[in-house]
Amino acid sequence: MEHMVEMSVAEEARAGRRQAVLLADLGPVAQLRAGNLARRLPQLLVGLVLYGVSLALMVRGSIGLAPWDVLHSGLIRHVPITLGQAVVVMSFVVLLLWIPLRETPGIGTIANAVVVGFSADGTLALLDPAHGFAARTALMAGGVLLCGLASALYIGAQLGRGPRDGLMTGLSRRTGWSLRLVRTGIEVAVVLVGLVLGGVLGVGTVVYALAIGPLTQLMLPWFIVDVEGVPS
Repeated sequence: MEHMVEMSVAEEARAGRRQAVLLADLGPVAQLRAGNLARRLPQLLVGLVLYGVSLALMVRGSIGLAPWDVLHSGLIRHVPITLGQAVVVMSFVVLLLWIPLRETPGIGTIANAVVVGFSADGTLALLDPAHGFAARTALMAGGVLLCGLASALYIGAQLGRGPRDGLMTGLSRRTGWSLRLVRTGIEVAVVLVGLVLGGVLGVGTVVYALAIGPLTQLMLPWFIVDVEGVPS
């Protein structure tokens, strides 16, 4: 969920100058002072709701989940909670790791921790499992595409990093390692833990890992709300 936020200098160059210039790093107060809240807050909410929907689509496709969701799916095999509740619980666990990393949560951080999980559970309650390879593949592909769109929406709203994004950027800042290396290390770790717990790994996991970055990069310029020049 939250897998594409602030980019390293090299990644920004690949993403294009427009993204590098317009993506700002604002504190919670500056996020509110930046203005355009009439657009940014609904865009954030829509992005997070759609993110939860995308998670549910991949679950119903049953061809593999995103790395963090491999962990969530393994967790619910041992704890009597829903998948969406596992997303919420793990989001707040990850936020505890922000404390030693000295990361500052924003409005979108807390919203991300709560809304995505509830949206996923709501969608799972309405959507039946798919039958047949074609239907399952369509749900998986639709989930990946929708996740790219959802990521672009909530990142473009510029209202703060998601919990897992902040863990990535915080570790990168404290260790000096690249975002790519840190992100890869985190996602390999959560997949391994998820597999030990009995989580769902499949072709969809690989498709997600390969596609979500390019998809988000492609769509992000469409949804960035320009807050350039606002003091952080």
